[in-house]
Amino acid sequence: MLNDRIMVHSGTGEGERCSSGGILIPATAQVGKRLTWAEVIAVGPNVRSMEAGDKVLFNPEDRYEVEVRGVDYIILRERDVHAVAAERLEQGSTGLYL
Repeated sequence: MLNDRIMVHSGTGEGERCSSGGILIPATAQVGKRLTWAEVIAVGPNVRSMEAGDKVLFNPEDRYEVEVRGVDYIILRERDVHAVAAERLEQGSTGLYL
């Protein structure tokens, strides 16, 4: 990755979701602007606030998709990330960096 870019893998597609109460929400259900979580695979040299293995929250409309060896990845700019969830943060914290 170059500059402030990060490569993430969301794992799940834009398919069905399940609510916390167990209700199945079909992929065709319209939801307002919904942010998405993904795992960081690689970071550029100028990325300061995340590392590979962190989970990031981003807007799915602010992305570029790329296929590498048959696997779909998403390329984002660091400024397009809204939150970072990392286990490496100090003990007693929420694990979120906003």
